Amino acid sequence: RPEKSLFHSLAASQVPSTAGILRRSRRRKSVTIAYESGQGDGAEQGATEPQRPRWEPRDWQQQLERIREMRRNRDAPVDEMGVEKCYDSSAPPQVMRYQVLLSLMLSSQTKDQVTSAAMLRLREHGLTVDSILQMDDATLGQIIYPVGFWRNKVKYIKQTTAILKQKYGGDIPRTVEELVQLPGVGPKMAYLAMNIAWDSVSGIAVDTHVHRITNRLKWVKKETRYPEETRVALEDWLPRDLWREINWLLVGFGQQTCLPVNPRCNECLNQDICPAAKRP
Repeated sequence: RPEKSLFHSLAASQVPSTAGILRRSRRRKSVTIAYESGQGDGAEQGATEPQRPRWEPRDWQQQLERIREMRRNRDAPVDEMGVEKCYDSSAPPQVMRYQVLLSLMLSSQTKDQVTSAAMLRLREHGLTVDSILQMDDATLGQIIYPVGFWRNKVKYIKQTTAILKQKYGGDIPRTVEELVQLPGVGPKMAYLAMNIAWDSVSGIAVDTHVHRITNRLKWVKKETRYPEETRVALEDWLPRDLWREINWLLVGFGQQTCLPVNPRCNECLNQDICPAAKRP
């Protein structure tokens, strides 16, 4: 029938040819590859600047050296009561790694002094995967109180510990991707866990101090709103051999000098080269 042949010809015209699909998928693929290899900017701008130098902040090396000088005494709360001081270094490696993860979970929205005290109380009860699984929620809550959001943390600690027992044989995962799947574990904790528990630097751990200070120093190309944005921006230019040091360095600097409110600019060695400094 004529209408049938007309329908077939219309349908055929609307079905893309195999060759057309392959051509388009090849085009898409090449764009993706260019972007992943860090050439996205050039591809989008017609590759007018193929050898553009990598961006880096003004005066950053001088600022870093001066922060190191200010942190030389290692006497900030993070140095005395940070996560690296909270676990039992004489425990078997698997237990030690579990304690590192637990101290990181407790540390969120909590001062180092409070986290350290809670970890000491937990360790007095024998801090292992099995001891936490056998402990009832009320007891766990009493021990970790007054860490921030302690009720939520009781729930997360129990859920995560059960997953570690069932899925990882009582150990903690070896990748950031698996760590952030655990209840109550965010990116900053995952990067620190990789660093402290596995001695592996897989990214920069950005907490509220690192986020605040790197924005004040303009160590990010444009202002960032969230720690994860800051991490990506920092990793884009900061030499990898500084990734481990930068968290410890800036956390202590943020606790002692570059405070969230009323930073002590008059005590800071970077006062003359800090974009955010309050000058006399």
